[in-house]
Amino acid sequence: MSSLQNLVVLLARLVLSPLFIFGGVNHLRNWSGTIKFMTSKGMGMESVFGSSSPVVVQILLAGATAFLLLGGLSLLLGLRARWGAVLLIVFLVPAALIFHDFWNYDGQIKQLQMGNFMKNITIAGGLLMVLAVGAGGWSLDALRRKRQSRSPIPGP
Repeated sequence: MSSLQNLVVLLARLVLSPLFIFGGVNHLRNWSGTIKFMTSKGMGMESVFGSSSPVVVQILLAGATAFLLLGGLSLLLGLRARWGAVLLIVFLVPAALIFHDFWNYDGQIKQLQMGNFMKNITIAGGLLMVLAVGAGGWSLDALRRKRQSRSPIPGP
C-alpha cells in the first residue's frame, strides 16, 4: 500500500471508530434506559419465552456493548481491524432492522427512521471496506507483522 493509501485507511478508521466507542460507553452509562428502549422495540422476548425476560435483554445489551467497544477500539488501534469490522457489521445490520424500522411509520417519523436506517447500512459499507483492505500500513496489525518478520525462526 502507498503512503497515501495508508493515510486514507488510517483516517477512515479514525472517523469510523468514535461512533462505536461512544455508543458502547453510552450503553454503559445509561444501561437501564437502554434496556427500556430495547424492550419497547419488542426485544423483551415475550413471544419466545412467554413472558418479559429481562435477563435475555440484559445479555443482548451486554453483547451489543461488547461488540461496540471491542469493534470500535479494534478499528481505532488497527488491531485485528477485520475482526472488529465483522463485530460492528453484526451489530449494525440487526440494529438497523430492529430500531430503525421505517416501514412501520408514516410522515416525518418515517423519514427520520429511514435516514437512520440508511446511515447504519452506509456505515456497514465502510466497514466492509475495512474488511476488504484491513487496517493499513499505519496500524498495530502492521507493526505486529513487521516485528514477526524480523524475529528469527527457531530451529529444530
